[in-house]
Amino acid sequence: MTVRVVTDSACDLSDTLVEAMRIEVVPLSIRFGDEELVDREELSPEDFWDRLRSSTTLPETSAPSAGKFEERFRGLVDRGATGIICINLSSRLSATMQAAQVAANAVRDDCPIVVIDSRTVSMGLGALCLTAARRAADGAKLEEIVEDVLSRRDRTRLFGALDTLEYLKKGGRIGNARALLGSMLSIKPIVEVHEGAVEEAGKVRTRSKALHLLAEKAKAQPIDSLAVLHGQAPDVEDLLDMLSGIFPRDDIVTGLVGPVIGTHAGPGVIGVSFQVSR
Repeated sequence: MTVRVVTDSACDLSDTLVEAMRIEVVPLSIRFGDEELVDREELSPEDFWDRLRSSTTLPETSAPSAGKFEERFRGLVDRGATGIICINLSSRLSATMQAAQVAANAVRDDCPIVVIDSRTVSMGLGALCLTAARRAADGAKLEEIVEDVLSRRDRTRLFGALDTLEYLKKGGRIGNARALLGSMLSIKPIVEVHEGAVEEAGKVRTRSKALHLLAEKAKAQPIDSLAVLHGQAPDVEDLLDMLSGIFPRDDIVTGLVGPVIGTHAGPGVIGVSFQVSR
């Protein structure tokens, strides 16, 4: 049985890793004013951050159409896929998963397709995709891969340190972190994506303390995987150094945050994502 993995561009996995693991990425779109660009195809993460810093208006993100997912699913079936697992960013933050579900229903008679709400974003989502791709490469059955992904999803934690809540506020994704707004000018907020939504996870006075708090979150319990995500943060190596004592440095996956998450997190965002051991 040949199982293939599909996700969306909020996974923040590098093109090199996506290609090596044979993961299919359906892109979201980004609008800067009247100009709409396809994530990763017409707008690289590096170009996005350059434009965001110089833009006078907050860009907007939009989910892919069901047709885009259906096109990708049918292409995989034509190339021999006998099962597909599609893992998407949190349904509480985007309509992307709903589009994938519509497409899966249209193709399901030709190939079994399971669509999973990751309930997370960025490297939290990316790590689940890597798990699925590795299991698929080892020849695991679709049902076995789904079971493993669901188990890991429920043990996934993601924390991020923001330089400002301004972008999250403007983008309407602030969720239960709204209580931080009153002191947003004098703190470095820490947020968590919990059960698919953004929530407050702490607040500190300096960037250095923010990095230490992220490291402490990862150190608080035994973990199976560890990833670092960042929006061109100049101190990403500092965080990696802090984490190397609890997890092998070469096994920490690092992802550059792209437009889907970067639009709401803002420049300088840095975070950790890990899966708690059973």
